[in-house]
Amino acid sequence: MLKTYLSSLNLSELIVMEEQMYEESMKIAKDAFRRFPLKNVRGVPLMEAIVQNWESVCTFCPDPSDLLMAAYPKAGITWTQEIVDLLLHNGDAMACRRAPTILRHPFLEIFSPPPIPSGLDLLNKMDPPRVIKTHLPIQLVPEGFWKNKCKVIYVARNAKDNLVSYYHFDRMNLTHPDPGPWDGYIHKFMKGELAWGSWYDHVKGYWEERQKINILYLFYEDMKENPRREVERIMKYLDLSCSDDVIKRVVELTSFKVMKDNPMANYTFITKPIFDHSISPFMRKGWCFFQYFILISCVVVMVLLLDKNILLKNYCKAMFQYPTYISYSDEYFLGCIVCLMLSWKKQLLSTRAWE
Repeated sequence: MLKTYLSSLNLSELIVMEEQMYEESMKIAKDAFRRFPLKNVRGVPLMEAIVQNWESVCTFCPDPSDLLMAAYPKAGITWTQEIVDLLLHNGDAMACRRAPTILRHPFLEIFSPPPIPSGLDLLNKMDPPRVIKTHLPIQLVPEGFWKNKCKVIYVARNAKDNLVSYYHFDRMNLTHPDPGPWDGYIHKFMKGELAWGSWYDHVKGYWEERQKINILYLFYEDMKENPRREVERIMKYLDLSCSDDVIKRVVELTSFKVMKDNPMANYTFITKPIFDHSISPFMRKGWCFFQYFILISCVVVMVLLLDKNILLKNYCKAMFQYPTYISYSDEYFLGCIVCLMLSWKKQLLSTRAWE
């Protein structure tokens, strides 16, 4: 009887029902939410619920037509998901507002307290081709994606902006470990102790495999610099052909100004006790370079001089490895480091502070 009823509904009605059920399940599970601890899978810290269900995640078998979208947390994957969805629907804004991002493009490895459906639960209800989101580093991605030669889009963001964005996200995401003070958070980021592990290993892992397994590797900074060019790259990778007007519409609809007010993309439908948007919005445009990174400059200088932290030196190394993506502000940042090194080195040598 239920099957007959469901078959009589159109797709939009089914999606509305699913969204209502998802919101209702969050209300039912509200008392089960807390700042969950991280556990390790092959040396990578992940949310406790993911680790408890790891066997189900790693054995997931995608369809060859599925598209995997991967990125380190807060690197621009939501932005890229919206671009992909609009391209797949020929720039139809209403079609892409059919449901929140989390229901349109299930989050592969995410698990929440029942009765909230997991990413796998949502995927199992969808027919291929599906767009699947993940934050997993490449070595933890289920083997089925490589065996079935699925297309993969990866988004990388420079470390300093990624760090600031992740810090504010961890403040407002009440299911992640408490981020603590800013200066301590920097060290956890550098050491790869945050959820989903090391930023450096993450971006490097996908970069090294990008040609071998046909990954479209995007840079957040390129998307900001020339969004139309990157939209066209994504379109070609997906073997789509959209008119000039559609491409212009996709660029416009995925601008920060539009997306921050789009309830289907800005995650405002996820509220306390999961996200506290009063602490920080999910989509925040605030780039406090000097305020945050004058402190990082000092930390980097001390580490380089005292040789205490190899991972932090790798962060500096990574910035130099991709000079094309260093902006004026990055050059200013690096210049500050050099100046501080020259002035501090003299003081350190005179006081023998390393002893």
